[in-house]
Amino acid sequence: MRFLRSLLLITPFFIFASAHAEMEKVVFGTNWLAQAEHGGFYQSVADGTYEACGLDVSILPGGPQVNNRALMLAGKMQFHMGGDLNQAFNSVEQGIPVVSVAAIFQKHPQVILAHPGKAETFEDLKNLTLLIGDNGFRSYYRWMKAQYGFTDEQRIPYTFNPAPFLADENKGMQGYLSSEPYVVEKEGGFVPDVFLIADAGYSTYATTIETMADTIANKPEVVQCFVDGSIIGWYNYLYNDRSAADELIKADNPEMTDDKIAYAVSKMLERGIVDSGDALEMGIGALTEEKATDFFNKMVAAGVLSADINYTAAINTDFVNKGVGMDLK
Repeated sequence: MRFLRSLLLITPFFIFASAHAEMEKVVFGTNWLAQAEHGGFYQSVADGTYEACGLDVSILPGGPQVNNRALMLAGKMQFHMGGDLNQAFNSVEQGIPVVSVAAIFQKHPQVILAHPGKAETFEDLKNLTLLIGDNGFRSYYRWMKAQYGFTDEQRIPYTFNPAPFLADENKGMQGYLSSEPYVVEKEGGFVPDVFLIADAGYSTYATTIETMADTIANKPEVVQCFVDGSIIGWYNYLYNDRSAADELIKADNPEMTDDKIAYAVSKMLERGIVDSGDALEMGIGALTEEKATDFFNKMVAAGVLSADINYTAAINTDFVNKGVGMDLK
């Protein structure tokens, strides 16, 4: 019943399907190999939600040698899965007309891992040597230094190999909530303590839906249908039968297994990655200027971004905050 009430809020946008005899072909590029963190998008392909909205959606997975965002800039796809808002703000600074129109993840899934008992709080991680990759060192670690007093000296480069962490209980390690903790449990034989940087104040959105400013201007009905369809897909993926979506994920990424998917879904639910914060009041995909401003100010204070960026040009809230997916629990 709760979901049906949410559906009523977006029914007018699904008139687009009946008003167009031919389906609108849409390509959506993800930012990495297919996984549970992309599940809601695969769900709407699998169960026909996008089709009901008038869209023929193809998902193009990303990967280590793939730059799907560049393909969108070149006009080869209509939508792309963004990372955190730093990427969006940088686009504005560079004069690239990419706009975030929804934020599926209300919390960034970036975590720091520690051996059991070596850190009781996020601030206690300052007592450890931390394995942090170069991208993280240029972004969230600068915020950690500014906000909590972490140092350059305690950081060593992370090469995406957990062996140094597993071998030394005085080391901490960056990770993704649904990935590295699982690897540590399997390879190390222990459950690490997991510190979500979002819960420590790193207040960016993640897994955003990006599109070009021209698409918003010229095909707003397509943007609305894709956003609504994705929101419905995420609700169904997290709270209903996701088996068909999981099969599509495994077809696109043969290394993905049922146990990895189940672990990722459980962690997203446990830590409120999708269903927390503004999403509880405004629906899945919530995106607000207030939260964007808060994060932008933190990045300026940390020296990550310049204060003169017109950061509000990076987001458009017209397509979300309509109550779709409310009453999640």
